[in-house]
Amino acid sequence: MNRRFAAATAALASAALLLSACGDDAPETAPGATTEESTGATDTASTGTEPQGELTLAGWSLSSTPEFQTLADGFNATNPDYTVTVKEYDAQNYDTQMIADLAAGTAPDLYILKNLLHFHTYASGEQLLDVSDVAGDLGDNPSVSFYEYEGATYAVPYRQDGWLLYYNKDLFAAAGVDEPDATWTWDDYAETAKELTTALEGSDSPAKGAYHHSWQSIIQGFANGQSPDADILTGEFDHLKPYYQRALDLQEAGAIQDFGAVSTNQLTYQSQFGTQEAAMLPMGSWYIATLLAQQESGDAEDFEWGIAPAPQFDESTTGMDNVPVTFGDPTGIGINPAIEEGKLDAAKDFLRYVASEDGSKALAEIGITPSVMSDSVTSTFFGLDGMPTDELSQWAFQTREIRPENPVSEHTAPIQTVLNETHSAVLSGSVGAEEGFDQAEERVKGEILGQ
Repeated sequence: MNRRFAAATAALASAALLLSACGDDAPETAPGATTEESTGATDTASTGTEPQGELTLAGWSLSSTPEFQTLADGFNATNPDYTVTVKEYDAQNYDTQMIADLAAGTAPDLYILKNLLHFHTYASGEQLLDVSDVAGDLGDNPSVSFYEYEGATYAVPYRQDGWLLYYNKDLFAAAGVDEPDATWTWDDYAETAKELTTALEGSDSPAKGAYHHSWQSIIQGFANGQSPDADILTGEFDHLKPYYQRALDLQEAGAIQDFGAVSTNQLTYQSQFGTQEAAMLPMGSWYIATLLAQQESGDAEDFEWGIAPAPQFDESTTGMDNVPVTFGDPTGIGINPAIEEGKLDAAKDFLRYVASEDGSKALAEIGITPSVMSDSVTSTFFGLDGMPTDELSQWAFQTREIRPENPVSEHTAPIQTVLNETHSAVLSGSVGAEEGFDQAEERVKGEILGQ
């Protein structure tokens, strides 16, 4: 193990404790997945040729997460020279296991980057091949730039989840409150959450106006992505304070569950929205597949729902004549530098496929939000049983400027640890927002950026 990779391993060990909402919290199931889709079997006989070799791809929870085999099957169907075989890892310990396998020389030819939190670790540790030539072939895909490091590109995105606003149309109708219309700022959202809560009290559906899960992403992801000139790598966190003051006000008004109840009672966003305990839910686009599957299975109740753009920082990005700003790390695939030279061209062809419109349509068919957006991809996605059919839902799904949750830097993981601790302290009432984030600035500048 070289010195750079040894240092990267140490960094990953501390970073592994962090929550990564676009990776570990992505759904383990998707509508339309069948046993046959997850078996890993490939019909080479139908092509009339035998594969010349095998490419191995990392994945996790293969029996319930069909995206990896879907991509493998799609590539295998049109590229018979190599068969892509998926190697299963533990979902919760994926990065820890992967970095150990890379060090031991036993990692697959291609492996998943769940989010950007650990990308610097892999890239700086020289555990990803330069795939700038592939990136140059992908056209206008803004998520590709997230995988740039020191002037080169080291992975390509195959999915790009972004955060949206889910809302229960039935509860809005019962409360007599106007549904979201793409013009909302966060102040509009907060006012509506209070109005819904008051209107539904004592009714047959006494839901709260909204539900905020315990993750720091619920507040910090939006604040960091939407606030002008915000950059956590500067160690300046004043932009977070108004977002937290708004959340605390919603807690005090009873319009959302308070942080203590969410944490102590181990509430889940799936049950809170799926059983109509909350009328609105800010959450990542991965939840669409989960909600469809749970409504089909009966784990979620039968009600009409829709999606709208996330509320905005101010009116400059509201309305359907603008592009709303949200956040979310991509999920990508990179190439193991230890790959056999004879396999490299096939591996790069696989990357081109997963980031293509064809690969994106294959993912859309199983409810996964792909990295490529087009009218065809959106039409495929909204053709799934149970999807809302209104114009706003389709527009919100396709129209977005997504900013990364985790900027690529060696400092990102330790800074996010400090911010997560501050998140819990502020929402639990242990410290005020002003004092809490002033203390966070002192810690980050002294303990992390000042080293």
